[in-house]
Amino acid sequence: MTERPNADLFAESRRVGEAVDCLFAKVLADHGDGRDTLFQAMRHAAIGGGKRLRPLLTVAASRLFAIDEERSVRVGTAVEAIHVYSLIHDDLPCMDDDDLRRGKPTVHKAFGEAAAVLAGDSLHALAFEILSDPETHEDPFVRSELVLELARASGTHGMAGGQMMDLTAEGQELDLSAITRLQQLKTGALIEYAVEAGTIMARLPHDARTRYRGYARNIGLAFQIADDLIDHGGDEAAAGKRVGKDADMGKATFVSLLGEDRARQQAGMLVEQAIEHLHDHGEEADLLRAIARYAVERDR
Repeated sequence: MTERPNADLFAESRRVGEAVDCLFAKVLADHGDGRDTLFQAMRHAAIGGGKRLRPLLTVAASRLFAIDEERSVRVGTAVEAIHVYSLIHDDLPCMDDDDLRRGKPTVHKAFGEAAAVLAGDSLHALAFEILSDPETHEDPFVRSELVLELARASGTHGMAGGQMMDLTAEGQELDLSAITRLQQLKTGALIEYAVEAGTIMARLPHDARTRYRGYARNIGLAFQIADDLIDHGGDEAAAGKRVGKDADMGKATFVSLLGEDRARQQAGMLVEQAIEHLHDHGEEADLLRAIARYAVERDR
């Protein structure tokens, strides 16, 4: 079994990204009143740029179960809204204090800190508005579970909790287990949700979702290792953001703990394990396999 070439992966990524951008443009249109600066700030952060990994994963996972793509794009857009809100807040002076994101000025640089906070808050709310809409799924129990699991993946038991662990870890000597746990929450929780959302829409029982969570957990860690490698020695122009900041801030990373060579080997092993979780699937899993391979091949 061989996955389709990267050219197809990039084409799929562009296609899904365009669908996500269209939905964002629709729901974030100006209203001709005092909120327009807020909508502009949200569009600045949400439309264009980025890998669209999370929506792509939701579409790819939904493909395993023949879920209508319009639905999976809506759910993927909700996940992306959470991801983008987290980036806006991460870039603020009180957090990472970054000036560049996805190759353009961060929201607080372009619109001011107050607008950036409100844009993040509003994208957070938008995610749950999209999931709660009957247009996303006709079954209210499915919508309810989509909302519940995204809330868990976003809050103290997921992304926000991991970010707090990351902030308090600056300057500390964390071991590999602690770094892995931190990243499973900060980065991995949303990636796991992006995949599990497909199984929720397919109404799979919880015990049947284990291998799909395993796939997502493996590639989540592989992507984080790749991010650490890019920050360690990547090209800032290709990455579209400042590199070398982890070392500047004294953060422990997979690269600082394992070294560059071992980190690359670990990422490769995680990718192979992720692909093994899909062994019962045929060509309907090709996109998931290609995404896993891309985790360790990218430069941004």
